[in-house]
Amino acid sequence: MTQKNALLQRQPSDAPFTKDPSASYTMPARFYVSPEIHHMEKEAIFYKTWHYAGHVSQVAEQRSYFTTTIHDQNIFVTRGQDDVIRAFYNVCAHRGHELLEGAGKKNVITCPYHAWAFDFSGNLVAARNSENVAGFNKCDFSLKAVRLEIFCGMIMVNLDPNATQFAEQFDGLEDEIRHYMPSVDSLEFAQRDTFEVASNWKVLVDNFLECYHCAPAHKDFVDLVDMNSYRTITHKRYSSQCAAAPRTTTSNAFSFEAGEVDFGYAGFFVWPNFTIWIYPGEANLSVLQMNPTAPGKTIEYQDWFTKGGQLTPQLKEASDYQKDVLQPEDIDLCESVQRGLASKAYNQGRFIVDHDKTELSEHAVHHFQSMVVEALGAELQ
Repeated sequence: MTQKNALLQRQPSDAPFTKDPSASYTMPARFYVSPEIHHMEKEAIFYKTWHYAGHVSQVAEQRSYFTTTIHDQNIFVTRGQDDVIRAFYNVCAHRGHELLEGAGKKNVITCPYHAWAFDFSGNLVAARNSENVAGFNKCDFSLKAVRLEIFCGMIMVNLDPNATQFAEQFDGLEDEIRHYMPSVDSLEFAQRDTFEVASNWKVLVDNFLECYHCAPAHKDFVDLVDMNSYRTITHKRYSSQCAAAPRTTTSNAFSFEAGEVDFGYAGFFVWPNFTIWIYPGEANLSVLQMNPTAPGKTIEYQDWFTKGGQLTPQLKEASDYQKDVLQPEDIDLCESVQRGLASKAYNQGRFIVDHDKTELSEHAVHHFQSMVVEALGAELQ
């Protein structure tokens, strides 16, 4: 048995990770700190799953574009002159130079290295001096496309050309989002907040998926949300955590006037690494994505979508609370957990799961960890 494969097997010091969350221990600590497992996750998870890339409003004009990454793969999304939104690997077909940076609009995509030029359908339209190369065919050097689908205005991309459609994999998610945010199609990109976290990406997902820590660590959030009605429901590849009417419109978190969003909170986890948030008050939706850069480092992006792409005073107060209070609270927790996972004194914990799946239950964390274990082909029982 190779060392790499041994990491995925149950070790003598491991307690069993079982299908029943109420009887299961958590994944062993090595799944959060091992460079080998971090590397295995690229092919096993990130190169085979759907990822949030951005919003259709970010490529509203023809020949506009923005770049993004899936783990270590650089891609760009663009709207062609035929009004079709496409995604491509962000690499020139000549010598591999990256084609685009950031976001913007161009008449043609020109490689900065040797000036090969491509149109917004990915076709090579000019390659200097290629007319003097025998057998050179521009059709052989088109940009490599990336699978793309639109979901509630969000642009989803997948490096696996044979992947099952997003809507099929996440059946039911769109209905839930439209129930809580009926005018989701009218929202536009408003702002991005970026957070660098000294934690494994899975620690951040684990943290999102339970509110067992909310009362001790998020006192303002608990003041906003009716925790007695807070429930988390797991589905095949996603989970939802929602609460009924907010406790107050003048909570310590932020103040708002009753609007289109007339419930306390709705949050959704979408496998493998992004979450969707809807706060009470005016129409809004945000995406928080966890992007691994190393076994113990993650970059988080939170993108906000609002009517007209503007943050009203009310929504700015909500986004400031998220950026300046809730996120720092969670980041501190997750960075401490990451340090603890490297301790010789720790390997596994026990899931706290209650019958009613209340806000104190960690069954959704087990649901996520089960998908990680399945994707990696680990044998931990």
